[in-house]
Amino acid sequence: MTIEKITERMDYQLLSGNIRQEITALVYDSRKLVPGCMFVCIKGAAFDGHTCIDEAAQKQAAAIVVEQDIKIPQGPAVLKVSDTRLALAELSAAWFHYPAEQLKTIGITGTKGKTTTTYMIQSILESAGRKVGLIGTIEAVIGQEHIPAANTTPESYLLQQYFRKMADAGCDTCVMEVSSQGLMMHRVGGFSFDIGIFTNIEPDHIGPNEHASFEEYLACKGMLFRQCKTGIVNADDAHVQDVIAGHTCEIETYGFSQQADLRAQDVRLVHTPGYLGVAYHAAGICDFDVEIDVPGKFSVYNSLTAIAVCRHFDVPAENMKQALKQAKVKGRIEMVKVSDDFSLMIDYAHNAMSLTSLLTTLREYEPGRLVCLFGCGGNRSKIRRYEMGEVSGRLADLTIITSDNPRDEDPQAIIDDIKQGIAKTDGKFVEIIDRKEAIRYAIQNGKPGDVIVLAGKGHEDYQEIRGKKYPMDERDLIADILEGK
Repeated sequence: MTIEKITERMDYQLLSGNIRQEITALVYDSRKLVPGCMFVCIKGAAFDGHTCIDEAAQKQAAAIVVEQDIKIPQGPAVLKVSDTRLALAELSAAWFHYPAEQLKTIGITGTKGKTTTTYMIQSILESAGRKVGLIGTIEAVIGQEHIPAANTTPESYLLQQYFRKMADAGCDTCVMEVSSQGLMMHRVGGFSFDIGIFTNIEPDHIGPNEHASFEEYLACKGMLFRQCKTGIVNADDAHVQDVIAGHTCEIETYGFSQQADLRAQDVRLVHTPGYLGVAYHAAGICDFDVEIDVPGKFSVYNSLTAIAVCRHFDVPAENMKQALKQAKVKGRIEMVKVSDDFSLMIDYAHNAMSLTSLLTTLREYEPGRLVCLFGCGGNRSKIRRYEMGEVSGRLADLTIITSDNPRDEDPQAIIDDIKQGIAKTDGKFVEIIDRKEAIRYAIQNGKPGDVIVLAGKGHEDYQEIRGKKYPMDERDLIADILEGK
């Protein structure tokens, strides 16, 4: 592909060189420089690609893309753009021959609910015969290939590579999580989504190397609605109007509000021995009953979102109902059957906000006891430990404090920090350092009507100790315990 061809849809200023020459690779990591490549200079928090311009010229790069004034080297074509991150997204789309144009693309942004909703949408659309790729916090799914995720939203080059793989594998749709960082850093630049979704927003991801303020966080979320054809948003969120300000798409709404285009009515919690769920009637632009094997009000929001999307694909109501009943997400309020007397679940809640939401939801089911088992990661802020201890002490009837990923810290020291938070409450607790033994204690001491939640690990299948990851899947631990191992 020539420089002229790969840049045909982007604005740039040619500072020097010939744009008719071929390029051999598109590179944004200086360690991957090869002769004939196009090198895009990305300025990050710790490293600036502009410092490698001379190295790129010495290694015979065919082109260099910059966003700031530089000393122009001899040899390569030099292109100046306003933002090299956006340029990388546009160049990546061209390099992989615009694969998003061969797919129906669905992007989901919001503080909570993104992961569960992507899997619900995938489940419904596949039940209706579509072949759906998925990109999110846990993994990317392309046909039978499951690729563990490093970021919620991959870098633009990798994202376009995934799109190309999906299109080549016969996928006709991609549903993906779109983080605020992904929007701010133009990882999803270079194409338009067919459908953009807003779930909700709460103060989060604010601090060094993230967002400077809640206002910036809001603004970044809102970028999605200037990059999609149809926007589907939560009518009940207090900040929804701020998020969609300046939108260029058609807007549809969902929620509990009577003004929402799609709304949930007659919501009822379903609690039988060993089972928690929720049922409701979908009204407005749809008209049918729904039951989900995942508890809580937020499960209603997630499923409403999925319905609002899938109606655009003409999926019959019966397909939606059946798929929602079966949709499961590893580590997101994942029910694990261990007894007919009490319920047990695995969830990824690993900070005070997510743990509060989870335990408050489970409280609504009026359990005999609410038992919360969790630990906190080592080499991380102690504040999280104090806060999670206080939340569990306040909302759970019994807290079982154990290990998470201690990393380089002493597990007992982490537990002692958590106990400082619990000490601010009247909450009862036990401490068992070994996570398997802690889970064994929870199961063996379960009482009729109890709801037990194993929090913090979720989909993770390892435990990190002293710089090494050891296999540890809570599902395997539970199976061993039930088998008497």
